[in-house]
Amino acid sequence: MNKVLFTNAYFYRFDTKQWEDQRPYPPYGTMYAAALLRQEGYEVELFDTNLASSPKELEPYLAHAPNFLVIYDDGFNYLSKMCLTVMREAALEMIRMARNQVDYILVCSSDSTDHSALYLDAGADFVIKGEGELTLSELCGLLKNGETKAAKDILGVAYYNNGKLVSNTKRPVLKNLDELPDPAWDLVDTSGYEEIWRNGRGFFSLNIATTRGCPFKCNWCAKPIYGNRYNSRSPRRVAQEMAMLMQNKGAEYFWVCDDIFGLKPGWVQAFQKEIDRLGIQPRYKIQSRADLLLEADNIDALAKSGLDEVWIGAESGSQAILDAMDKGTQVEQIYEATRLLKARGVRVGFFLQFGYLGETKEDIKKTIKMVRELVPDDIGISVSYPLPGTKFFDMVASQLEGKQNWTDSDDLAMMYRGTFSPAYYRRLHRYVHKVFRLQQGWEAFTRLLQRPLQASAKSLRSAAATVYYLPAMWLDRIRLQRLQRLQGTKE
Repeated sequence: MNKVLFTNAYFYRFDTKQWEDQRPYPPYGTMYAAALLRQEGYEVELFDTNLASSPKELEPYLAHAPNFLVIYDDGFNYLSKMCLTVMREAALEMIRMARNQVDYILVCSSDSTDHSALYLDAGADFVIKGEGELTLSELCGLLKNGETKAAKDILGVAYYNNGKLVSNTKRPVLKNLDELPDPAWDLVDTSGYEEIWRNGRGFFSLNIATTRGCPFKCNWCAKPIYGNRYNSRSPRRVAQEMAMLMQNKGAEYFWVCDDIFGLKPGWVQAFQKEIDRLGIQPRYKIQSRADLLLEADNIDALAKSGLDEVWIGAESGSQAILDAMDKGTQVEQIYEATRLLKARGVRVGFFLQFGYLGETKEDIKKTIKMVRELVPDDIGISVSYPLPGTKFFDMVASQLEGKQNWTDSDDLAMMYRGTFSPAYYRRLHRYVHKVFRLQQGWEAFTRLLQRPLQASAKSLRSAAATVYYLPAMWLDRIRLQRLQRLQGTKE
């Protein structure tokens, strides 16, 4: 009872938008769990689904006669936390495939935490709820020794007892993350990831995490794995892992996949010193909040340590919507942080969200105005998504019927009644992207006029693209107005 086969249930190929984007990352959370069990003496193997074509590719791994199959999804990846139905079906298929070939099937993911019965019905023996490493370690130890009854009493598990779902209290989250070994990077063949990145982007990026959890209370954001507690790895451990991945894996760039980066006072500054001490020059991108970026000398320290891009959870240019979301940030902070980051040569991306309850046409206009005035380097647009366990989910739960999850990350379905129709928001998504690209083009054109000898191929393309985006934007605007009239909503 010592052989553990780990896998995850995110298949990039099943998510058309993400596969076409060609920026895949290994299953970081799965590697963390595998590293811990291996440290405890288990023989571990990993079937990495991220670049696989089908759940059926699990079969050769099952032929190695593992005692445990552990489907451990990456709690750091927002794509996993969205609980896409196509990935859920892949996980259930792997459970059914393995049911008669292993002694125990254990599942740990956002979706299984929220919908344990679905996974137990498919044949899983236990669902691990919330942060999983310590629960997994204790559970495997008890099952290995035949202590099945004791295994059912531990914190953080759900299971069936005589056909009845039993869901024990979650285990408290780890406070000292440095107690865990570094993720088992040696279990992943990163050559496939590198080939995709270099062919599509010209460089190789890997993922890394520095924290777990988020203490902020945005009422649409679910935290089924790490909760509202916020705990950090030490700056030294993070910098050392970066250095190892640069030396051993050829990584040049990192996606720091924390929900929120650098919240702990002084952490960013200490991290910059560790980067300097090791003599490495990584480039990396993070997710953060406008208010947090403005604290102390965070932006300066981030830029010095190699920050290339920051994605701000801007959500809306309307203060009324930010307040309704319990976001806790001010529109003015988005403006200030963006301008300071650009001044330091850091790229800025905005996460934008339309369709929140009570949103008016005036609120939408304010968001578009913010995009036009600040001209971020990139934007990601979504409609509000009701995740189980959130206040927002409770507010719209009575409206949720057959469809409660997106099929893939490009679904963008409105699963409740917004101010406008689903067709309106789909068209709005296209319109705002065209407004954004047009504004970028105008800025590029202005720079060309001012400094023609410094023109780059990218700026020339951006300026030329205005020929397409200007008429396309006006056409989408006309279509939006028509959709409003059909709905009887005045502009």
